Amino acid sequence: MMDRDDPGAFCAHGRITVDGAPDGPLAGLTFAVKDLFDVAGVPTGAGNPDWLRTHPVPARTAPAVQALLDAGARLTGKTHTDELAWSLAGENAHYGTPVNPAAPGRIPGGSSSGSAAAVAGGAVAFAPGTDTGGSVRLPASYCGVYGLRPGHGRIPVDGVVPLAPSFDTVGWFARDAATLRRVGTVLLPGPPAPRPARLLIAADAFAIAGEAVTAALADAVARVAALFGSAEPVTLAPEGPDALVSIFRTLQAAEAWAVHGAWITATRPSFGPGVAERFAGAATIDPAAADAAARQRAAVRARLDDLLGGDAVVVLPTAPGIAPRRGASGPEVEANRNRSLALLCPAGLAGLPQVSIPAATADGCPLGLSLMASRGADAALLDLAAQLGDSA
Repeated sequence: MMDRDDPGAFCAHGRITVDGAPDGPLAGLTFAVKDLFDVAGVPTGAGNPDWLRTHPVPARTAPAVQALLDAGARLTGKTHTDELAWSLAGENAHYGTPVNPAAPGRIPGGSSSGSAAAVAGGAVAFAPGTDTGGSVRLPASYCGVYGLRPGHGRIPVDGVVPLAPSFDTVGWFARDAATLRRVGTVLLPGPPAPRPARLLIAADAFAIAGEAVTAALADAVARVAALFGSAEPVTLAPEGPDALVSIFRTLQAAEAWAVHGAWITATRPSFGPGVAERFAGAATIDPAAADAAARQRAAVRARLDDLLGGDAVVVLPTAPGIAPRRGASGPEVEANRNRSLALLCPAGLAGLPQVSIPAATADGCPLGLSLMASRGADAALLDLAAQLGDSA
């Protein structure tokens, strides 16, 4: 188990304890929050010392965090994030890399790196993170835990440092499906979820991940298929994965600069490798290119809505492989980022919910399997994850 005081997961400025309500649906559970979430009286650092230095201490707790406290959970700290959440690796040039308890010596994934590591190591029962381009789903796969990216707009992002608002979501990690669903009863309240009727297998996504990952996940895919009785192969990106990644990266960069460009220009913050280059590129995005990408995104969204039809679930690999080793070269990191985005960006572009389930191992390291559902079917995904957990 990871030590609660391990500086690899928790922020030095976020070592706090906030008791929740004396009772409620989450009573007895502890949680930590990614250092993008405001907690009243505690600095929000967003993974960057210059952000920490130039922003006031928040006076109000983010509504999503307050809902968890009101439901009886106890907050035990704030966890590290990549700078302004713009990375999938979890390696922060200023604060270091959280330990991946499931694969020591390998990255935990980002940008919700500390939250995933804290859950995987047993420091807390669950931990909220954010997912813009995969920042809950990818760390969940790398660290061998459950992670939900809810549908866009399902959970309020007030009091959360943004990156790309049309993609940003509040998700969370847990070691078991029952806890994941228990948190969902608070953050995603509503009537019982209807069970999806159809299972689709994303053939192009498995092709991107390759034969080794496909073989490792085969038993888990068979368990999912057994719940439905049959499955149909489909193609998520008939235009090709590179086209979807290009749409996503153009829109994300344009939004990130719109949100943070003025602060960056005025403050000239120190960014680590990768993040610095991404913000420099974001400053040069042509508005016409962003407009074209927005139109393309609308077509992707319509196609995926039609494919799912309101009653289907798509199964696909969460990641193109196990967690890379820490300290990989810049070109290696970028190549893995692009392959990962090819699997992660469909849900982001369409604003759909997706859950990553710890489904297999390869070379002794975790591999996640994802289920993506139609708009509004977040609770159905949590129910399916629980069913699969029970059948494992």
